[in-house]
Formats: sequence, structure tokens, C-alpha cells
Amino acid sequence: MGRPPSSGTDPECARGERAEPVPERPLAGWAQEAESVAGLRRFLTRGVVEQGVAWAAAVVAAGYLLSRLLGLVRSVVIADAFGTEAELAAYWVAFRIPDLVFQLLAGATLSAAFIPVFSRVRLREGADAAWALASGVLHLISLATLVAASAAFVFAPWIVPLLAPGLGAGSGREAELQSLAVELTRIMLLSPIFFGISGMLTGVLNARQHFVAPALAPLLYNASIIMGAVLLAGPMGVQGLAVGVVVGSALHLVVQLPALVAVGMRWRPVLSLASRPVRDVLRLAAPRVIGLGASQLNVVIVLFFASFVSDQAINAVSYAFLVMMMPVAIVGMAISTAAFPLLAQQAAARQMGALAVSVGQALSTILFLAIPASAGLVVLAAPTVRVLFQRGAFDAGSSELVAGVVAVYAVAVFAHAGIEIVSRGFYALSDTRTPVTVTVLAMILNAALCAALIEPFGVRGLAAAASIAATLEFLLLGRLLSQRLRGLSPAAKRWRGSLAGSLWRTVAATIVMVEVLVLMRLLLAAAGADAESLGGAALVLALAGLSGLLAYVAVSLLLRNEEALRLVGRLGR
Repeated sequence: MGRPPSSGTDPECARGERAEPVPERPLAGWAQEAESVAGLRRFLTRGVVEQGVAWAAAVVAAGYLLSRLLGLVRSVVIADAFGTEAELAAYWVAFRIPDLVFQLLAGATLSAAFIPVFSRVRLREGADAAWALASGVLHLISLATLVAASAAFVFAPWIVPLLAPGLGAGSGREAELQSLAVELTRIMLLSPIFFGISGMLTGVLNARQHFVAPALAPLLYNASIIMGAVLLAGPMGVQGLAVGVVVGSALHLVVQLPALVAVGMRWRPVLSLASRPVRDVLRLAAPRVIGLGASQLNVVIVLFFASFVSDQAINAVSYAFLVMMMPVAIVGMAISTAAFPLLAQQAAARQMGALAVSVGQALSTILFLAIPASAGLVVLAAPTVRVLFQRGAFDAGSSELVAGVVAVYAVAVFAHAGIEIVSRGFYALSDTRTPVTVTVLAMILNAALCAALIEPFGVRGLAAAASIAATLEFLLLGRLLSQRLRGLSPAAKRWRGSLAGSLWRTVAATIVMVEVLVLMRLLLAAAGADAESLGGAALVLALAGLSGLLAYVAVSLLLRNEEALRLVGRLGR
């Protein structure tokens, strides 16, 4: 990648692009300490990562936790009402197009481009210029989302069959289910229009270090889908779920409006591409569109191949993906979302030592939580699925099918969580090209592995392909970011060794945890606990899970893992 830019140039100069010189800014307090090796330890124990980001991460994690819990309730309600019926497979397929429209437009701009540019403009040009930028991007995103959703509405009868060509073929209901998927797609295409606006508001609030309202928004979204499943599934079938999606996306927008007023956003009636900051956002977003498109295509690829197995296979990978993403969201997304505005501000202020330390500590915290979550979900996949879903139309056969996929998906929980913060490290440096390139390579690998593994392993082969691709993506991104940060400051070099030390302690404690989990499952089985029943599965999940958790924490403390010591210290306060 070459040597990073000096403190007086924009990070884009590392790739040979011109930028206006920026006066050197004195580093104050914690940032100055982070630039010296001697001050690194003090920074880690009382710096902004420990204070500001820790509080923000707690708020975001609470929001993600509640949202994912509601998401699980949503999945439980859907499973109770529909099980693994073919009509539900049509819903999962239909959901992909509206989600793709939002992710490619609003998602791309907010996660990779808007927050760093907004932070830089506000720091250097003032609040008025920053709010003008926010207004301009908001209008562009809203218009683009409306146009894309309208086009998808018109062409849905041609697009939907391309996503899952085998939908309904095994049961002889191909025409019926394809038509249902088109109808559901058209209903839910209202949601990306609302999400396009609300996603932009989330970006503005996160950039202003406001996390409460964005954390509440997904709760209302999930609650709306739950109401759709409970109140509308009977009279409307899966169309009731689609209505719940649209109403939930509208609530996702409305709940953030008061917070937007509270942070002082001043709306401007502007829609211009002449503004340099707006062009900067679009320029940075362009490669991210490709990257997010590749990420979304990973999901589409799995559904595409699953449709050739059976309609139940589509449901299995969809349920399993939701279960796997719960720890990813609570750990990886929560910490990364909370840390990203800080990373963007540090990059904008040329505080590169602080940036390296922030990324390193966030990553070590994520891996400390995600690695045992990954291993634990592999071992406890079957009782987890039974406790969550086995009721109503979701029978024992459905549990067995979904649990097998969950166990394979769970192998890469740590990788999915780690990608969240590593990719944001690149985005903070205004480098969207590197993570996008790696994501596209991972998508190609995923497609090739799906084609190779579906025949011998069926639906589990599809989950294995996704897990292998995600793990390699994380490892490659981590290596490239390490090389990028290594030359930035002494603090960056020092933190690499600290991260390695934390990682081996985490892995060692996880190995002990897995041994305890397996031993407890064997002891409970010998004692007569029926893991096939709902009560027995709940008992296994509770006793084995608690024993494994206690073993992991105890070994982590015994090995003097800094993350465990820090966690205990916070609980003590």
C-alpha cells in the first residue's frame, strides 16, 4: 500500500491523489499520550476508548441486544405461524430486493463515506457547512432510493425469478410461489424509501455521537413485524409480514426525528453536485456500493443455490443466518458502530496513533467476546434452535434441519464480527477501495464454494461456503489493515503485539470452555436429560451454557487477559 500520508496531507494522497494541505493540529490530552509509547498504557486505561466509546458501545450494544432479542421473538412468531412452509420461502426471497435497494444506496453512503466527510467538514469548516452537507446528501439519497425502488417495482416479475429460480419447483407450485414472491416484493419496496431517509438520519446522529434514538429505531421495526405476524398472519398470510415490514420502516424513520432536532440539525433546501463535500461523499461511496453489493450478493448466492435443494432449504438458511447474526450484531456491530465516529474524528484530526490504538482495542474486545460465542453456538446449536423455534408449525424435523445449518454458520461468527471493525478502520482513513476489493474476492470465493459443496453436503455445504469465505475475508482485511497502520506511529506498532497476546489468551480460554460444554452435555445426557424435547433442550442450554461461560471467564482471569480484567473492573465500579 505504500507509506501512509504525512500529518499535513489528506489520506487520499497515499494513493497519489491531490489534496489541500492541512495545518498541523496540536494533539491534546489522550491523543498526545497515544503518540508516545510511554503513554500507551495510560491511554488504554483511562483514554477515550475506555470512556467515550465504552459508554457509546454500551448504549449501542443495549439497543442491538434488545433489537436482536425482538428479532428472535419475531423469528419465533414467524416460525410458530409458518414453520418452514413454502409460502415463507417466497417471503425470504422477496425480502432480498428491497433490502438490496437500501443497502446499495443509503447503506453504502452512510457506513463508508458520510460520517468521515461530515466529521472532517465540521472540524475544518464549521457546523453550518456540515449541516449543508447533510441536507444535500439526504436529498440525493432520498431521490435515488425512490427511483431505484420504482424501477424494481416495475421489473419485479423479471428480477425475482433470477434470485431463486428453483422456488416452488420441487412441489410443483413454481408459478404460484414465484407470483407470490413478486407480490410481496412490490409491497415491501415501500420500505427502502423510508429506510433511505431514516438511514441517513442515523448517520447524522451517529456522527454527532448520539446513539439512543438510532438504537430504538430497530426495536420499533421488529415490533411492527411481530405485530404483522401475530395480528395479520391469520387473515392475510405472509402478506401480513410484508405489511409489518413497511409499517416498521416508517416507524424507524419517525422515532429519530426528535433526536435530530435535539442535535441541532439545520435543514437546507439544497440538491447540488457542485459542492465539493457532497462530491467527496459520492466518490467515497462509489466503491463501497460495489462492496455492499458483493456482500448482499453473498446472501443472494446462498438463496439461489438453496432454491435448487428445496423450499425448506431456503427457510433453513434464512433462519440459521438470523441466529448466527445475533452475536455478530450484539458484539461486532455494536462496538464498531460506537467506535466508528471516533475513528473518523481521529483520522480527520491526524491523530494516527490514537486511531491505531482505538482500532486495536475495539478489535481485541470484539474477538474476546465473539470467539467464545462462535465456539459456543457450534456446540449448542441444536438446543438453541429447539428452545427458540420448536413450537407451532416448526416441528422437530425443522429443528434438526435448521440446527445443522446454524452449527456450520456459527464457525464464522468471530469473522463476521471482526470484519465490522476492521473494515471501519479503512473507512476512517477514507480508503473504501481495499475492503471493497477484498469483499468482492470473498463473494467470488463464496459462489465457487457453493457450487462445489452443494452436491456432496446439501444445504450445510452452502453454510460452509459462506463461513469459509467470511473467515478468509476477515484474515486478509486484518493483515492489510495491520500493514497500513504499522508505519503510522509507535503506538500502532506496540498495539499489534498487545492484540496478539490478547488473542492467544482468548483462544486458550475458549478451548477450555468448549471442553466444559461438551462434558456438561455428556453428563446431562447420562443423567437422562432429553435434549430432543423443549424442556430438556432448555435445561441443556442453561446448565451447559452457564458452566461454559463461568469456565471461560475464570480461565481468562487466570491468564490475565486484559479484556477480562477490564470487564471485571467495570462491573466492580
